[in-house]
Amino acid sequence: MEMAGTELRLGLPGTEPSSSTSTSKISNKRPSSHMNNNDEPPPKSQVVGWPPVRSYRKNILEASYVKVSMDGAAYLRKINLNIYKSYPQLLEALENMFKCSIGVHSETEGYNGCNYVPTYEDKDGDWMLAGDVPWDMFINSCKRLRIMKGSEAKGLASL
Repeated sequence: MEMAGTELRLGLPGTEPSSSTSTSKISNKRPSSHMNNNDEPPPKSQVVGWPPVRSYRKNILEASYVKVSMDGAAYLRKINLNIYKSYPQLLEALENMFKCSIGVHSETEGYNGCNYVPTYEDKDGDWMLAGDVPWDMFINSCKRLRIMKGSEAKGLASL
């Protein structure tokens, strides 16, 4: 009676027993060729949009944060310019943040007579008065804000 179906043997399922495995010394280690071929998963193509980005991370990426400093203040703040829709909203927020009075920008006189003047550094590294360019241009070019003393901002505009 042949017991080939119930016979115990070493080897991978579906392989035929060879005479060399029965006569050679049996090792508990797999040959390296089997490890490389069988253990590594097949390469997957990268899924578009992977890894997933949570919605709050997407909002941060759409934000336009800039540092704000004020002459005489020992600390910096960071604000998101995209939450403001105009210069008056931004200036009101800066006044509340730093507890100062900035005043109103005039196209002909700038911030003439104000104790503090909001200035910004654009992408070219030039310092300009906030309010001298249209709001959308300001949002796209502002790298950082500085609230200067009015007496120091004389060179930036016709104050």
